[in-house]
Amino acid sequence: MRKTRVLLAAAVVAATLTSGLVAASRNDTADAAIGGITWQDEFNGAANSPIDASKWKFDIGGSGWGNNEQQYYTNSTSNVRQDGQGHLAITARKENPANYQCHYGTCQYTSGRILTADKFSQTYGRFEASIKIPKGQGIWPAFWMLGGGNWPTTGEIDIMENVGKEPNTVHGTVHGPGYSGAEGIGGGRTIGAALGDAFHTYAVEWSPNLIVWFLDGAEYFRITPASLGGDQWVFDHNFFMILNVAVGGYWPGYPDASTSFPQTMLVDYVRVSAWTDGGSTPPPSTGGTALKSNFSGRCIDIPGANAVDGARLQLWDCNGSNAQKWAPNADGTLRGLGKCMDPAGGALANGTPIQLVTCNGNPVQRFTLSAAGDLVNVSANRCVDVKDWNSANGAQLQLWDCGGTTNQKWTKA
Repeated sequence: MRKTRVLLAAAVVAATLTSGLVAASRNDTADAAIGGITWQDEFNGAANSPIDASKWKFDIGGSGWGNNEQQYYTNSTSNVRQDGQGHLAITARKENPANYQCHYGTCQYTSGRILTADKFSQTYGRFEASIKIPKGQGIWPAFWMLGGGNWPTTGEIDIMENVGKEPNTVHGTVHGPGYSGAEGIGGGRTIGAALGDAFHTYAVEWSPNLIVWFLDGAEYFRITPASLGGDQWVFDHNFFMILNVAVGGYWPGYPDASTSFPQTMLVDYVRVSAWTDGGSTPPPSTGGTALKSNFSGRCIDIPGANAVDGARLQLWDCNGSNAQKWAPNADGTLRGLGKCMDPAGGALANGTPIQLVTCNGNPVQRFTLSAAGDLVNVSANRCVDVKDWNSANGAQLQLWDCGGTTNQKWTKA
């Protein structure tokens, strides 16, 4: 979820970051090599038809979305529709239907927010849209991506944001642990006319350890892990896309007498292309594989991808990140992010939590996945078990007598 933020503008090409942060050098890593299209929506439906439900779903509600936004997001074609001319139309309207209640009372505005979560996500590549943004004080259109539901730990990439009080400026930003909200790191480009006067293409090219932003094919900002001042780079797993038009909020401010309604964002297309190594550096890999729970379909995960000793392993939505890759070692250990799966305190009793610890040669750190799908601690001869049969993100793991139940069954993924 986006929060209020302070962005650092770059007038033409690249932003200069303050507070000890520096803009990424072109020598930091190879640029992305872009392959074929992996996903697209050209919005060629009939006039007033709904969006393609196989590609998008809706966020609905008037919670303020962490930003004190004023709109209620609906799934109505009054707010989100195809216009019959090859466009998606997301329209913010000034209206207050009695059944739309916002965090501040009866809503004054409705709008739309659609996302590809659970439909499509991808790691690396080119993410691009052709958009004619709306205009006006307090109007806040965006094309952006999230890396999961655990914000900011799983990351956010803002491909395009505009606030109505700055009609000529596009902003691109990343958020992650230690650089979220007002600490988000980004750049911008200002052109000689209002962005809402015409369609423009907004894109990022994302490859291992590098994200580059483009307006109409011209680069204006790039970022690498060196840009984060020592904070964690979390852009190494699947992200999904979001399109929305917010009304009001801490950053853009609020509509005033100069703001006219309705305001519509037109999207000509959204296209995603693959990343290929182009003969250069391949994506980072631990050489391991994910371990998916047969009970919940979620994967064994290192919380926040933070490889600190004692981190309690959990279940989380499978996302292909290195925090969910477990490599079997010749000594019988299972290793993730360079450390070992471990029974806490070296205990072997029922209920012992499963954690991450520096590999130390202790035989209690040996685990094996049987042909039957049991993840067995060799020393204890007990199974890795989903505690309390909890199927939610964040479910904890423990040792327990092997019983053949689904909360003890695991599949390589």
